[in-house]
Amino acid sequence: MSLTVDDFDFPLPPELIAQHPAAERAGSRLLHVCGAQHVDRRFADLPTQLKAGDLLVFNDTRVIKARFFGVKESGGKVEIMLERIVDATHAICQIRASKAPKQGGKLILADAFTVTMTGRAGADGDFFMLELAEAGDFWELAEQYGKLPLPPYIEHPAEGADETRYQTVYARQPGAVAAPTAGLHFDEAMLASLNAMGVATAFLTLHVGAGTYRPMRVEKIADHRMHSERFEIPQATADAIAATRAAGGRVIAVGTTSLRALESAGNPDGTVRIGGAETDIFITPGYRFKVVDRLITNFHLPKSTLLMLVSAFAGYDNICAAYAHAVAERYRFFSYGDAMLLERAADAA
Repeated sequence: MSLTVDDFDFPLPPELIAQHPAAERAGSRLLHVCGAQHVDRRFADLPTQLKAGDLLVFNDTRVIKARFFGVKESGGKVEIMLERIVDATHAICQIRASKAPKQGGKLILADAFTVTMTGRAGADGDFFMLELAEAGDFWELAEQYGKLPLPPYIEHPAEGADETRYQTVYARQPGAVAAPTAGLHFDEAMLASLNAMGVATAFLTLHVGAGTYRPMRVEKIADHRMHSERFEIPQATADAIAATRAAGGRVIAVGTTSLRALESAGNPDGTVRIGGAETDIFITPGYRFKVVDRLITNFHLPKSTLLMLVSAFAGYDNICAAYAHAVAERYRFFSYGDAMLLERAADAA
């Protein structure tokens, strides 16, 4: 299938872009897509669609306060979005400014500390490398002076409620600059209910980068290069997947980040390799899935790599029809919006 970026466009009324989460985490809607069929459900009904022996795999990354405002030495204003904290004194970021800072230039952030721009990074040189110009620790400085990085399509600045609702209830490993949003729908009560009915849970870590919001700048999707993200799969999760496979259960990825990590580490027999690695996997229609049987995800942006991923998983025509249905039925879109439960298309098995 030879597809272009325009094949993944769809009309979306702006008012359907959710600006705030549902009143309750599990209070969102759930569109269940099984082939050409789609059924309107509530997310609270998810346990009725699972069974004992299924395995849910969650991404336990935690969003850090990655947005900073500051000035260049010249006085020009800058906005910094961390992509990744490399170590205590080095980070990679995106910079918004009237003119990009020059290599060696200094930036004063939050009126509190100074960094030096030491070079460019990323496949297209879109990212900047920063080094602390004085004693300090990027992790501590982010927590003390940074702002929660809500997605660009959310129009209000981060509020107190966002610091709770833009984290999953199981977030443990700090490092992401965007939330694994499919997991935002799960609350402690649902996790307890799933455990009681024999649905197993396992965790991996993939630190979502700001590059997840980068628009595609090519016409043919085959020409696109993904940004790289770090992930880690522990032994316990690999063991849980192997046991689920052996018992005939289903491996269900909670979110596209979990799916990307699992498929990146996947073996032909459906098991996964343990340990940490980088992934720049770009999943498009025609990809053959090795590990994941079902996917829980939110609705994604037009022309986005994640829309291509779900089209590969559930079938291009099926996703086109499901999204048209979601718009017609006034589902809420993107990070704070509603969810989907996707069955893997037979032709991708």
